[in-house]
Amino acid sequence: MLGGMAEQWREVGDRVYVRRHRSFDLNVGLVVGGAGCLVVDTRMSHRQGRELAAAVRTVTDLPWTVVNTHAHFDHFFGNAAFLPADIWGHVRCAEAAAATGEAQRREWLHEGPEELAEVEITPPGRTFADSVTLDLGDRPVRLRYLGRGHTDNDVVAEVPDAGVVFAGDLVEEGAPPQFGDGYPLEWPDTLARLLDLPGEVVVPGHGAVVDRGFVRCQRADIAAAVGIATTGGDPARAPFPAETMAEITGRLRAAGPPAGP
Repeated sequence: MLGGMAEQWREVGDRVYVRRHRSFDLNVGLVVGGAGCLVVDTRMSHRQGRELAAAVRTVTDLPWTVVNTHAHFDHFFGNAAFLPADIWGHVRCAEAAAATGEAQRREWLHEGPEELAEVEITPPGRTFADSVTLDLGDRPVRLRYLGRGHTDNDVVAEVPDAGVVFAGDLVEEGAPPQFGDGYPLEWPDTLARLLDLPGEVVVPGHGAVVDRGFVRCQRADIAAAVGIATTGGDPARAPFPAETMAEITGRLRAAGPPAGP
């Protein structure tokens, strides 16, 4: 859960920043335009959200908008720190945040972070189904739903003029992808659509910033793992550890047939 990285902004494109945190090795993003800025994910608590808001203000005083890449607590429990800003997410992200937020809080309180007790569950108030373009002042950022993968509500934030894509947990570096409520059969196709987007810099939800080659390899690994899980192939050839393969097998049983993007 903890890494050795410094919690500071790193510019990965023109006025596009990533801040990598020790807690959960989580990345958040900041895109600065001429009239506003976009914050990508808000961390796991009010305290962490306030810390992030203060960090944003070391870069820009422009008004902020927020996007949640998906409805897992470590990505959206800090939302309240940014109100009354617009908070964007996929329509199912808002539904899942409202439906499962309290259960997620109870689950992780049991693990120890007492700061979760003060969290007011704040789902996205602005939603979309396929895509929406946010204008930060002569700088568009495109929020896109590309299909099911890590969850049924993952979105990516594309910054076309900087060649950067914030991928959320559709891409993970430093640890295997997490399939707890994922869609293994569909995830490779969703990553293929991500690879259709322009730009070389891909910011994963957790871990180091990567490139398109890394995404291609992770897509191939997920497809190979699904093939082994569905055909009873040799587990010694699996690209992921046994616990991840067991998670994939469980999700193949539970997730149902593939859906369109």
